[in-house]
Amino acid sequence: MRNQFCRLAGLVIIIFLVWVNPGISIEAVEEPYIPDIETFMQIGYCASPAISEDGREIFFISNMSGVSQLYRLTEEGWPYQLTLFPDGIDFYTISSGGEFVIVGASTGGSEQSQLHWVDGSTGRVKVLTEKPEIRYGTVVISPAKTHIYYRSNERNMRDFDIYAMNLATGEEIRLAELEGANGVEDITADGKTLLLSRWTSSYNSDLYLFEIDSRRAVHLTPHKGDAVYDYPEFSPDGRFIYLITNENKAGLLRVAKLEVPTTRIEYSQEETVWETEEMATSPEGRYIAWVLNEDGYGNLYIKDLQTGEMLPTPPLNGVVTEPYFARDGKLLFVFNSPTKTEDVWLWDFQNLELKRLTNSIYAGIDPSLFVEPQLIRYKTFDKREIPGLLFLPPGYSGESIPFIVHAHGGPESQFRPYFYRHFQYLILNGYGIFAPNVRGSSGYGKDYAALDNYTKRLDSVKDLKHGVEWLIKKGYTKKGTIGIKGASYGGYMVLAGITEYPELFSAAVDEVGIANFVTFLENTRAYRRTLREAEYGPLTDRGFLRKISPIHKVDKIETPLLVVHGENDPRVPVGEARQIIKALSDRGVAVDSLIFPDEGHGVSKRKNSLVLYRRMVDFLDKHLK
Repeated sequence: MRNQFCRLAGLVIIIFLVWVNPGISIEAVEEPYIPDIETFMQIGYCASPAISEDGREIFFISNMSGVSQLYRLTEEGWPYQLTLFPDGIDFYTISSGGEFVIVGASTGGSEQSQLHWVDGSTGRVKVLTEKPEIRYGTVVISPAKTHIYYRSNERNMRDFDIYAMNLATGEEIRLAELEGANGVEDITADGKTLLLSRWTSSYNSDLYLFEIDSRRAVHLTPHKGDAVYDYPEFSPDGRFIYLITNENKAGLLRVAKLEVPTTRIEYSQEETVWETEEMATSPEGRYIAWVLNEDGYGNLYIKDLQTGEMLPTPPLNGVVTEPYFARDGKLLFVFNSPTKTEDVWLWDFQNLELKRLTNSIYAGIDPSLFVEPQLIRYKTFDKREIPGLLFLPPGYSGESIPFIVHAHGGPESQFRPYFYRHFQYLILNGYGIFAPNVRGSSGYGKDYAALDNYTKRLDSVKDLKHGVEWLIKKGYTKKGTIGIKGASYGGYMVLAGITEYPELFSAAVDEVGIANFVTFLENTRAYRRTLREAEYGPLTDRGFLRKISPIHKVDKIETPLLVVHGENDPRVPVGEARQIIKALSDRGVAVDSLIFPDEGHGVSKRKNSLVLYRRMVDFLDKHLK
């Protein structure tokens, strides 16, 4: 009805203009057709590619059915749907030849992934685990394809131990009883040794060799202070481990090679001012690829390890993710940008041929309408420069317009120039959007990421305030037309923004956000608590946690608020949303809310996202326009 009215009004205007000026061209005044938000939210994606070692079998995940399912690309180039899980899948791992896939799937957003064996050709499913109270993950398949190795928190729901399962018999054996967040990363070609990881915080990890027969573990990465060792892979002979680490003077993640017998680390990548965020090696060990995070943009690099030569890469301007090699000099990856949704691409770096393998649906919307952002920097309270991305509507001519400030989650995360469906809708309907990477964001080194830790929490909220003041000073917007939105930790930033600086914002959308750090830490899943305390502070320091919790400052809230949450959220329990809703209602303050009974940490089902974004757009229009 809304679109029909808009089209009718537009037609009336055109008829009037032609009547008063018969010489005018209709094409000169006709505006581009912009569908409603529900249409934008049906733009699809294809991601998480994997390819068999011989390059013949290609797999990926897509939401074309409405939830994330696994697909195989046929020889004709047509996607064959392999899974039909009601709530989609969480992850998958393919066998080396693509004969079968191990899939993790959970229900209702619980993230309690159960393991399933799936035939790589037909999609036939065999259930491997049926314990919905347990969480399984980090699956590695043995070279002989007879066993899988994985982590599970079955013992006490808190610590992740390492397990093996015989695929023929279903027999499950606990190989290692460990404390904390542990995972299986890789296995040697002879099938005798596992590579394990252990994370004590988001910015500190370790690697261990684990001999399967003897159950002996060897610590590979002793270090002082905090350091990350990520994306580790064995070389084919097992003598080296390729990885990315920030155990260097600059504190920046770089590609390195760890010699197994000596644990000596040698960097395979030249020094740079940017961080490396993903890495993959080819099955035969000759090539290595990594993605360099250059001011948020993800650029692909490929190196020949035999010659030391850097190889050509495709000219793409956006974010490359998830590189995955075949044996034949070909590399799969995902590419997206502010104007292009996620799709799987194939780069033949021997013949310099680039091919897009998937074609996600754009729901009839013309992608040429979409807008690229500007990369900007502004000074904050301590003169530090904060980077951010600024989106302006097409034809913007310098006037003050309604603006949405987007706070990213994490906080050890970064706003990147990805494709955001609702961003493009809002921009094409007259909004500006500003997404700052305040202190504590990843992508700029471990020193920057640590600037908001524990007692420095509110410094990042000050950065947010100074970003808004920068927008006003530049004339992009003015008070009364500024909103703020964010999810997860970004939801906390929303609540912190409207309690610490209530005069700045005229609308706020908190999605799965933290309202009370004490109850959040008490109620988040036990396996997450230690990692989160390392970032926010320990439960023993309740005085400080209360000080930074928006729930204790609700009397300052003047901003209209929309609260969104999933009933089954294992990370930020739904009680956080209910607390803030009740506190405002008790004061007689109107608060809008959406609680989805079949979602968890965010909205993943298309049917629910249509409800959410319709409500969000109506809410923002009501309060900012």
